[in-house]
Amino acid sequence: MVISLYIPASKQGLHNITNRVESQVQKAGFDSGLCTLFIKHTSASLIIQENADPSAKCDLEAWLSRLVPENDSLYTHTHEGPDDMPSHIKSILTSTSLSVPVQHGKLALGIWQGIYLWEHRHSGGEREIAIHISN
Repeated sequence: MVISLYIPASKQGLHNITNRVESQVQKAGFDSGLCTLFIKHTSASLIIQENADPSAKCDLEAWLSRLVPENDSLYTHTHEGPDDMPSHIKSILTSTSLSVPVQHGKLALGIWQGIYLWEHRHSGGEREIAIHISN
């Protein structure tokens, strides 16, 4: 079963999508299995990260922006703006797909873990995530 999940990501940063994914897992009705997510974009990514303390999210966003700055004079792929090439680099440094076990009908995430769409553009718009749930 493959489902397309559409996430509005109107601003750069981490967007918690755990509840939306969990809802799809529950609808699938499997007691155990695997949930695989794949983002169909080259300037956004998926990660599993701490969901308890918002400062972790802020630190991750700031760190990656320092690591991959905008307006680097070495970039040649710049026709879509100063955040375009950095968004592609950030996407390869993170993940375009994730797999999470399903246990007792729920995502088998750790107590402090959440699933995030990481929008790397200043205004990415709607992002499509393909979700495959199997038992």
